[in-house]
Amino acid sequence: MTKGSITKNLVLFAIPLFFGQLLQQLYNVVDSVVVGNVLGKEALAAVSTTGSLIFLMVGFINGLFMGNSVIIGKRYGAGDDKGVSIASHTGIAFAILMGIVMTVWGYFFTPTILKWMGTPEDVMPSSVLYFKIYFLGGLGNILYSACCGVFQAMGDSKRPLYYLVVSTVINTILDITFVKYLDFGIGGAALATVIAQAVSAALALFKLTRVEGPHRIFIRKLRMDIETLKKELMIGFPTGIQNSVIAIGNVVVQSNINAFGSVAMAGCGSYFKLEGFVFLPITCMCMAMTTFVSQNLGAGEFKRVRKGSVIGSVIGVSCAEIIGFIVFAFAPILLRMFSSEAEVLAIGTTQARTESLFYCLLALSHCLAGVYRGAGKTTIPMIVMLSSWCLLRITYITIIVRIIPVVNVIFWAYPLTWSVSSVVFIIYYFKGKWVTA
Repeated sequence: MTKGSITKNLVLFAIPLFFGQLLQQLYNVVDSVVVGNVLGKEALAAVSTTGSLIFLMVGFINGLFMGNSVIIGKRYGAGDDKGVSIASHTGIAFAILMGIVMTVWGYFFTPTILKWMGTPEDVMPSSVLYFKIYFLGGLGNILYSACCGVFQAMGDSKRPLYYLVVSTVINTILDITFVKYLDFGIGGAALATVIAQAVSAALALFKLTRVEGPHRIFIRKLRMDIETLKKELMIGFPTGIQNSVIAIGNVVVQSNINAFGSVAMAGCGSYFKLEGFVFLPITCMCMAMTTFVSQNLGAGEFKRVRKGSVIGSVIGVSCAEIIGFIVFAFAPILLRMFSSEAEVLAIGTTQARTESLFYCLLALSHCLAGVYRGAGKTTIPMIVMLSSWCLLRITYITIIVRIIPVVNVIFWAYPLTWSVSSVVFIIYYFKGKWVTA
């Protein structure tokens, strides 16, 4: 990433990430497609309402590992092989610890959190069952993400893709088998995901113990270096907090959606599943820019960092707006894969057509946030996204829904808050001191 064509480096790094993230999205989407079409809208609503809670848990811990990736990238760019090895072992050891914590916390606190969200009684038993089983696989989920972070920090975005292909096929086969043919119900969908995540984690960790390079993992050396962990947490903690608080904001949004009943939950849930796909190019370019910036700053290539940040942002924004037009035009057709019920499709289509033409703003915010994270300036994205994507969004929804009690007004919270974050990030790009070694 420190030499050659910037555009080529970013695109070639982002393409495997895209397909990997695409397969990752298929985990929950397969659940929704199978559950929605086999078990009905109440079961689909139960799966949908767990999405914000899952991101609350996973988002925080994955945010912490952003610090690990940035440290590894900078040390690799600077040629510090010993430092790369220490950071890699620290990250994997920390992932194992946090995976166990997430599993225990998610399993035991599920009913309480779902009640706080105002989950309707008709979907509560299914939501609790799905969520509890899902978090029994928390260790596999977190460990896989940490392993991928090591690969990506080293500029390797292909290996995680290979493992995801295998695990996604397993997830799809087990989902259909458990739900449709063995009649395991919604618990079968969660179990299929858990098994698939465990497989991907095992494959990724195994490869890290065999790969040639300073990031090779030796099981006997798995321990947390306190000084390295402190540095990683200083960078990663703001991102983890940001992800969690944004997730809490999404929980508040979901709670307001829940108040409109299971049809609204299913319709919005269908759109959010679709949204997970259309955001993939944005997410992948953001991840590519984080690695690009961290490695080039480590190598002292400051001019290349600024040039790459502009090129990556232009690519991300352009892709997002093209996708936005496609979603706007074909929303009813795209959403039909999750549900064929007219009421559900109507709500999902309305949300899609309200938000899709503003994807360019979301892309710009994500791309610039990725740049700042790669520079180790994770506090700035945290503050901006907490204030706009959480506080402003919650305030808007809390007030407007009570004045205009229709679900449609919730949808406008997203373009509004994307606009605010984009403006602030642009100002910081030109005024802030983020290009430092």
